[in-house]
Amino acid sequence: MRLVTHNMLRSNVKGATNGYPLGLEATQVVTEESEYSSEMLERLLCRVDYSVLYNAAASVNIELPTSAPNDRNDDFLRKAHHALLEVHIVEGTLICPDTGRRFPIQNGIPNMLLHEDELGD
Repeated sequence: MRLVTHNMLRSNVKGATNGYPLGLEATQVVTEESEYSSEMLERLLCRVDYSVLYNAAASVNIELPTSAPNDRNDDFLRKAHHALLEVHIVEGTLICPDTGRRFPIQNGIPNMLLHEDELGD
């Protein structure tokens, strides 16, 4: 699971008022290079909650500026590209901020299926 995916996921478990952002506990992380495009990164950053990205990146020891700079220079865009698209969570857990429900990440795939008693009305 890439951090861009983490940035877009939310918990729909019964009792969750917002379900966002999910906590992240990574036990296995790998880096895989991907093609860099500054134009694509600019478009993607408009859709990303940067504070959530910053915290997720910090949880896997990736350094980013505490806030996205107004002047998005190439150095910043490359760091954001690395964090969003090259860091892969292979094993770990996503945690609902409202209920504490834990969702496993196995082989890079988050399993967010709910049990029947967790479904909302």
